[in-house]
Amino acid sequence: MEAFFGSLLNLVGNANGARNGAVILLAVAIFFVGMVLLMLLARFFDPVKGRLERLVVQDTGQVSAMQRTAEKLDRLSHFFLPSNQELQKSTADRLVHAGYRSRNSLVIYYFIRSLAIIVLPALVLLAYPLFPQVEPQKLFWYAAMAGVVGMIVPSYYLDKKIARQQRLIRNGLPDAIDLLVVCTEAGLGLNAAILRVAQVIVEIHPALAEELLLVTAEMRAGVDRTQAMANLARRTGVEDIKGLVTVLAQSMRFGTSISQTLRIYAEEFRDKRMQKADEEAAKLATKMIFPLVICILPSFFIIAVGPAVIKAIAVFSTMGK
Repeated sequence: MEAFFGSLLNLVGNANGARNGAVILLAVAIFFVGMVLLMLLARFFDPVKGRLERLVVQDTGQVSAMQRTAEKLDRLSHFFLPSNQELQKSTADRLVHAGYRSRNSLVIYYFIRSLAIIVLPALVLLAYPLFPQVEPQKLFWYAAMAGVVGMIVPSYYLDKKIARQQRLIRNGLPDAIDLLVVCTEAGLGLNAAILRVAQVIVEIHPALAEELLLVTAEMRAGVDRTQAMANLARRTGVEDIKGLVTVLAQSMRFGTSISQTLRIYAEEFRDKRMQKADEEAAKLATKMIFPLVICILPSFFIIAVGPAVIKAIAVFSTMGK
């Protein structure tokens, strides 16, 4: 094995055998991609497992295509999931924050990430015939960089999705709190008030309405109200919702008025929003420096000073004659 890799590196490093090294790299990439695909196909189309599944279907009734796909993904999970349980838990929490709540979302995420790590370097190596002037050493590094990109891009997309989801929930939270205050002061209980608010804001803030409907569904299923609200804070990961859940839990624990508690929190939250707006307004002057210097000031100087400069050049040119 060492002799094989040594000869491979010699072929790649030798200028005369550059093309042979590239061909070997291309063959190795095709071999690994083919092996991975064969392993996946063997797991999906195993005849023994297919017969067992048909026997199970005959005994228990028809199974939907979605359920069969979910079962196949579960069987493939050990190929893609990391062995670190803490990493799995943190990734699952990130997926929940982004809005992906399917039980197979973790397997699908790592499957896409593994596929990107394999496919992108393979595409770089397969594109070598289109760019024969590229040296094999550079081609190897380009493939390695493509693998790094395939590893980073899914995580980057997930972070952007989390930020967008939390921003949508955060934008709808002030309206939801004000409506909760109105509903509770009108005599509705907290459960009915949350359901009513979710029904009202479903067209304006669908992300927050979906979370509130999940809270009401959990409470109808028998989950404790405090636990359902804590699950809401865990699913969203928004600090403002965590504060609201803490305030409501303390109000229910000590028996104080929920409507009065919500009104006080709404006033504090309104002050917090105003402070946030003042902070953004204070940053605006600093942020405007770069567009002014790069885009506006050059145009202004060209228009204001340009004619005078042209006339001065003309005068000096006539004086030189």
